[in-house]
Amino acid sequence: MTTSTPTADWAVEAEGLVKVFGKNRAVDGVDLQVRTGTIYGVLGPNGAGKTTAIRMLATLLRPDGGTGRIFGHDVVKEPQIVRQLIGVTGQYASVDETLSANENLMLFGRLLGLSRADARRKAAELLDRFGLTEAARRPLKNFSGGMRRRLDLAASLIAQPPLIFLDEPTTGLDPRTRGQMWDTIRELVATGSTVLLTTQYLDEADQLADRIAVIDTGRVVAEGTADELKASIGESSLQLRIRDTADLGAAASAIERMLGVAAVVSPEAGRLTAPMRDADRVADLLLEFRERGIHLTELSVQKPTLDEVFLTLTGHGVDAADAAEDELEGSLA
Repeated sequence: MTTSTPTADWAVEAEGLVKVFGKNRAVDGVDLQVRTGTIYGVLGPNGAGKTTAIRMLATLLRPDGGTGRIFGHDVVKEPQIVRQLIGVTGQYASVDETLSANENLMLFGRLLGLSRADARRKAAELLDRFGLTEAARRPLKNFSGGMRRRLDLAASLIAQPPLIFLDEPTTGLDPRTRGQMWDTIRELVATGSTVLLTTQYLDEADQLADRIAVIDTGRVVAEGTADELKASIGESSLQLRIRDTADLGAAASAIERMLGVAAVVSPEAGRLTAPMRDADRVADLLLEFRERGIHLTELSVQKPTLDEVFLTLTGHGVDAADAAEDELEGSLA
């Protein structure tokens, strides 16, 4: 059956997804809604249930409960249609180590039904897009980790799917290559794709995702934009460094009077930190400082970080969870 380019508002809809391995509920009632044409981040530690949820939505695992729809098509009842609409890039490269980059992409193209000429053209196009043209005929054993990840992502785009699942696409990459992958992901969305991205890197979710779901122990514990998640755990803080430490007391008094909050004073650093509940009042505070002859050497506004969001919501950092899910999923690979 041939499907046309989807136009639904929602690329992904999951309601109450459940997956059980023995006594472990790896996914325990996950709800997700991913709007078409966006990057949606699923953030959580190893073992949180991210990869299991993706595998169910990608028709690689059958849910034990709940429903999943891709552009309105049920992942259990209409798996063949769903598979025509998605591309999946897992945590580990699915390429053949014995073949070159060009041969791998040619093979994927032929398996997807492209003619030899179309497969060759598509392979050349993707190798150029991902900066692999010069290494096209090089054995994969000589590829770096970043090159392998780029090739794996290129392979998932052979059929130009409207929805792309990226499961921890930058795991193990150096900062420069991670940045290149981020640019590629943004380009995918700019050219019409929707991306559902799982990651345990807080900065990655913050940089890329339009909306973020935080998953822990198989459940969605929070959902929203990065700013909404940060705001949910506290307000931004105003940080000031005073040139003359003798003015710290007067500056603290001005902050309390103008902003209605108490400042934390660090005399050794000449620094004051205060909750910023009303950004409009900060201009009045700065005018007060000028009138009193209080001079600043530094002013900044610090928002809560996603690290703080995660610690607040889960009670532990992203590296603290056990790897039970990874072990279970490894047995399924």
